[in-house]
Amino acid sequence: MYRPLVDLSTMKEGHVIVTYRLDRATIQELCAQLEPDPMSAIRHPTGIPPLVQVLSVLHFRASGSFQTTVAIASGMSQPMFSNVLSRVLSALLKHMRSYIVFPQVEDLPTMKGDFYALGQIPNIIGAIDGTHVALLPPPPRSEQVYRDQKSYHSMNVQMVCLADQYISHVNATFPGSVHDVYILWSSSIPYVIWKLQRHCVWLLGDSGYPNLSWLLTTVRNPRTRAEERYNEAHVRTRRIIERTFGLLKARFRCLHMTGGSLYYSPKKVCQIIVACYMLHNLALQRQVPSLPEDGPEGGLVAAVEPVDSEEEEAEEEDIDNKNTVIQQYFQ
Repeated sequence: MYRPLVDLSTMKEGHVIVTYRLDRATIQELCAQLEPDPMSAIRHPTGIPPLVQVLSVLHFRASGSFQTTVAIASGMSQPMFSNVLSRVLSALLKHMRSYIVFPQVEDLPTMKGDFYALGQIPNIIGAIDGTHVALLPPPPRSEQVYRDQKSYHSMNVQMVCLADQYISHVNATFPGSVHDVYILWSSSIPYVIWKLQRHCVWLLGDSGYPNLSWLLTTVRNPRTRAEERYNEAHVRTRRIIERTFGLLKARFRCLHMTGGSLYYSPKKVCQIIVACYMLHNLALQRQVPSLPEDGPEGGLVAAVEPVDSEEEEAEEEDIDNKNTVIQQYFQ
């Protein structure tokens, strides 16, 4: 018979947050949401309770530890935990559109106001960037595709965040060698922004992205004080996505190199990444306090990637739009 080693009711609230990165009430509500789904219940004679399944998966993401260690702490075997992980991920990902939502028309004034408070650039509704999550080297025939600029094997994850660090878009399906610009054009972002263009909205990106009518980047070689002021405002505003990456990788150590590479197939790694981003939004919605080491203060800030010649060519694609913004708002 399975004998649970975890009793959430006897744990102090602070210990619950440290171990699982969510508070007790949020975990119980999450479990209640997933439990009716048959994919979240193990069809096994020992009958591991759904709450234990959810707790074990949360512990795995928070600690970045190996399956065996998490399984022992949860009172189950490693093969059983592997089964639990797959089932809980499947159940959780069915609710992705409830957790990661791009701003709607009625939300735009609030989004613009929040971003304007960061750096005084108007009409911004999101900051976009990519980060790499390390994974086990795939088989030799596809190994090179997953090797990124730093010679690690990884997934290149594109993200859009709001001024309050809420994640409004994530794309975790591309290997580490794929360029950020290719991921952008392969995602739904251009179409979504195009539908909102009559409301005058922009995204903010680093110099690795092309300057488009709806995507503002920095001026590479500022020649005037207005261009310098624009760059300073751009940096202040876009810093929010670096802090969000830092908070994500501190809250869920399985996404950070300090937790080691994820020893799973690229498809499973993609599922783990998206699930972590969903839980990040859930933690923000429920106002779960972050730990002292969370965020940039803990040293977990996404690295800035070098700019290559292809990025320099893309920079001039729609420079007139950037000049218009500078002349209207930073002269």
